[in-house]
Amino acid sequence: MSHDVLVINAGSSSIKVSLYVPGTADEPELQMAGQVEGIGTAPRAILRRASKEVLIDHRWPTGDGPRNHDQTMEYIVRVLGDFRPGWKPDGVGHRVLHGGTLYREPTIIDTTVRANLEALIPLGPLHQPANLQGIDAAMKAYPDSLQIACFDTAFHQGHPWVADTYALPRDLYEQGIRRYGFHSLSYAYIAGAMWRIAPEVAGGRMIVAHLGNGASMCAIRNGRSIDCTLGLTGLDGLAMGTRCGQIDPGVLLYLLGEKGMTVAELSDLLYKKSGLLGLSGLGSDMRDLLASNSFAARQAVDYFIYRATCSAGSLVAALGGVDGIVFTAGIGENSAEIRARICRGLNWMGLVLDEAANDAGGPCISKSWSAVSAWVVPTNEERMIAISVAELLRGTLSDPDRKEK
Repeated sequence: MSHDVLVINAGSSSIKVSLYVPGTADEPELQMAGQVEGIGTAPRAILRRASKEVLIDHRWPTGDGPRNHDQTMEYIVRVLGDFRPGWKPDGVGHRVLHGGTLYREPTIIDTTVRANLEALIPLGPLHQPANLQGIDAAMKAYPDSLQIACFDTAFHQGHPWVADTYALPRDLYEQGIRRYGFHSLSYAYIAGAMWRIAPEVAGGRMIVAHLGNGASMCAIRNGRSIDCTLGLTGLDGLAMGTRCGQIDPGVLLYLLGEKGMTVAELSDLLYKKSGLLGLSGLGSDMRDLLASNSFAARQAVDYFIYRATCSAGSLVAALGGVDGIVFTAGIGENSAEIRARICRGLNWMGLVLDEAANDAGGPCISKSWSAVSAWVVPTNEERMIAISVAELLRGTLSDPDRKEK
């Protein structure tokens, strides 16, 4: 049995959508993709066929157009209906930031699941509320479709205890205060792709560097996550576009106690005013920083590379060695300079960069004799969601009783 799947990735000011239809061997095939961005300000809608043919490219005047997620979903439903009259998806897959300890696999959303996800908002204050708004809007738009949550923490479930725990009283761990890791959908996709591209790496010890506005790195052994630089929330590990990354918790106590910051002010500082933006004073976009002659911008880039290189070293230790490193996401896929500088910092482990291959974008960017290989592999989180939803639909809709459970 084959099913149409709509994938929704709802952010605070945008909703990305991808429409997948059954392809060969029941593999989902992308038919359309697009997004409405600038929700609440000056929205712009873009929708393309899989062939990249532009179907919709519309910018509303300031203050006009969709102002919230409900209105945006109504617009998306209307546009999809124009191209496929009367169409509705069998399943709607939602990217959800945090699943806590409860959810380790794609899950059908009911009132209990919805309430549990809302309770996790404190662990993902930027993303979880937007994810829930997307879920609510989709349930209103497609009340008869199965709504399925796919979690950005799921791939990391099953880490060794030492990788997940903090050195705090043990009862806090049992209460869920632990390291979860994120970007699961991206890592799961790359792990699968590498079995096709370089099975000798996929079946061995691999580090994946998901470098974008949100950034992290993951140690993977034989296709399973062993450790990740992100922890309880999206603040740990690497410096990101506006998030601080690794920080001494004493700094936070000092800012609260000595500087008199409120919790809300501290949260705003750590999530929205730090990272590349805070270090450079210019912006959070790596492309802008690389193009700038500003000394502060160069320092921000240097910090990003330093933390990524050091983190790679710690993940090598967690794996007990490494066979390959994979770069993905916006910066990892598109910035030859960032890849080159990180790889040069890892020469000590036997990684020899092929400069020409790196400039060309790979996929393999290391010399043939390099003891550790390096790769560039585009991620596709939406396709990973579509695959997961299609698999769940095949099992659920073939058993009518299961849908009601």
